Amino acid sequence: MKNSIKTATATLLFLCNIIYAQTYQLSGNPVNTNGWSLVPSAVVNTDFIQLTADQISQVGGIKLNDPINLKYCDKWKVEFDFRIDGNGTSSYGKGDGFAFWYLANPPASYVQGGGLGIPGNASGLMVAFDIFNNSTEGQMSKVHVLYGTNPNGSNIEFNNTLGSTYHTPDLISTIPFTGSNYRHVEVNGQIDPTNPVNWIITIKIDNTMVVNQSLSPSGGAAGMTQGYFGFSASTGAASARHSIKNVKVYVDKVPLLQNTITPSETCVNAVSGIATVDLTTYNSQFVSNVSNYTFSYSVNGTPVSNPTAFSFTSDTTINLIVKDNSGTFCDNPDAKIILTPKDVEATDTVLYGCPVNGRAVFNLSLANVTSLNNVQYQYYSSLADLNTGTNEITNPGAYSSEQKDLFVKISTPSGCVGIAKITLNFYPVPLVNDTSIKACSIQNTTTGSFNLTNAVVTTEAGISKKYFANYNDALLETNEITNPSDYVSPNGLAYIKVINNNGCGSIAKITLTVIPPVFSTILKDKIICMEDQTTLDSGFGFTSYLWSTGATTQSISNVGVGVYWVDLKTGDCTIRQEVKIIAAETPVIKQIQITGNSAVIEVKGGHPPYRYSLDSIQWQDSDTFFNLIRGENDFYVKDAYNCQPIHINVTIPNLINVITPNGDGYNDTINYSALAYKTNLKFDIHDRYGNRIFEGKRFNNFTWDGTIQGRKVPTHSYWYYVSWEEPLKKNTEIKFSGWILVKNRD
Repeated sequence: MKNSIKTATATLLFLCNIIYAQTYQLSGNPVNTNGWSLVPSAVVNTDFIQLTADQISQVGGIKLNDPINLKYCDKWKVEFDFRIDGNGTSSYGKGDGFAFWYLANPPASYVQGGGLGIPGNASGLMVAFDIFNNSTEGQMSKVHVLYGTNPNGSNIEFNNTLGSTYHTPDLISTIPFTGSNYRHVEVNGQIDPTNPVNWIITIKIDNTMVVNQSLSPSGGAAGMTQGYFGFSASTGAASARHSIKNVKVYVDKVPLLQNTITPSETCVNAVSGIATVDLTTYNSQFVSNVSNYTFSYSVNGTPVSNPTAFSFTSDTTINLIVKDNSGTFCDNPDAKIILTPKDVEATDTVLYGCPVNGRAVFNLSLANVTSLNNVQYQYYSSLADLNTGTNEITNPGAYSSEQKDLFVKISTPSGCVGIAKITLNFYPVPLVNDTSIKACSIQNTTTGSFNLTNAVVTTEAGISKKYFANYNDALLETNEITNPSDYVSPNGLAYIKVINNNGCGSIAKITLTVIPPVFSTILKDKIICMEDQTTLDSGFGFTSYLWSTGATTQSISNVGVGVYWVDLKTGDCTIRQEVKIIAAETPVIKQIQITGNSAVIEVKGGHPPYRYSLDSIQWQDSDTFFNLIRGENDFYVKDAYNCQPIHINVTIPNLINVITPNGDGYNDTINYSALAYKTNLKFDIHDRYGNRIFEGKRFNNFTWDGTIQGRKVPTHSYWYYVSWEEPLKKNTEIKFSGWILVKNRD
């Protein structure tokens, strides 16, 4: 471009501290320009700022109203989008370009042409985006950077102040600055660690690095403490529209959670008298995510060389500068740590416990020996152990001890130590005495039901009681007896834990004695005849009697067969004794064996010896009767109890000893059909060899005619057997046997 069209300075401050501590940007649709001043012919055009219209002799700019202090900005960054378009002129094309700047003396008026709106003798950082080559009068795309003062009437394109300027090659073939599309620019600056006076300036266009240069301030820039930034453009004799949008300038300090911290744990070492703290432990109280920041510490301007072990003996203020590692925020120098030497707060205290067998279990951590937080406690039985760090108490939460003093070492994160004494004392325990109680035995057991609540083991008031079956349960308060008023137990022991208002308990032993039952020694079961009655006598010596009959006398009379009981009271105990009157067992006539006119009686059951009779008047000891009559015969039997005799009536049939089966109608058969109604009637005929040759059945009417399968048997003597069971007489079996002569004519 012409001599008047050259330079564009853009100063992009990324993180800085500004008077009102806010972030600035130009964005929105339409663009929000609050806090900015527009200089004609710059106007808001929808979502962008149009610095110049596509006309000749145009100049325009926009400036931030607030000054910016870069003193604490070791890093900064600015981003924006630009576009240069329009028709241009035949002589000078699309004009000069635009500038972004940070100036100590913002322009009072904007210069047309090659100055890109920047007045002469401006000082600060200027970044020019130049599209006109004043030497060749041709189009180009170059970036010029000046960190200094541009003399009045000078063009940035030709400013080559040593160490303070940088000019890129012509980028028109790769990154042309003109066109209808926006280009994105990112300008970063940071203090050069090898030369803290210098700034390292990097500029990217559409993410392509075009500038990476360390620049030293020259002229008026060297002494700058604050400045203003903005954009400007001019067309001069050319014609172009210069537009910017999406401007982002960050000017806040690192935000602090709090500015001042006054630690409560800056305690003095008891031996050296010097307090030592790790200053880095307080960083998290200023910012979150400490790893994202760098901290530097100083006292009265002198850097702290060892912040992790800073020692002091008097009130000291530490100044911190907090730096943002990402460069998003400016450094913040407002943080302070105010240190005051303090002794570790340590207060002697007393702990009370409930003694058992001369010892109590204490929770030492409950001793309120300091109000400090984040401290460590170590407990020792003596000061000597504490000073040497030996024999530390390893179970402070359940420490068993007698009454004594012990010591706690209180250690802070800064390494300071305080010592407090803990006095272990016993609460008073209830006074108790062992006792014994008795209980009547429970019927048919060796146990009694004891009311443990009646056991008097203490006279103290304001106590509670718990009941246990053994001492260890009482000690640990496990397996408590839940029904102490009805505790069933044999002879033995129980324990009562008596607990006072302090929660301390004493254990009393209770001896449990079951009073054995006292039974009548003369009241026994009796056996009598069913029809008889008797007397039951429980004997004398009991307090009271109560029979199941309702009688309350020592004995009851005229009682028959049955089960009876009597409640016998001795002292305070009553026992129920049962007695039975049993009917004597009745004997049973099992069998009557009749042979001829004799009978043998077989008896079972009852109680021998048995006696026998045919008339229940005359009795004999023998079970055999002779010379019985044919027909009905009565038999009586009784046993040793002489009860009502048993009786059976047996028919002894008229026995036939000879038959002559010749068909004449006389003595042709032996016939027992008259006994067919008897139960299990049997009638057999046997030959002399014992072979059964006839069996009486209903189909043959229990009648034998002297034949075998229709053939006459030889004339001879044969044996017969007849038996049956008498019902209602316990199935007494009746047996007859004898011989019969059969005469057959051949």
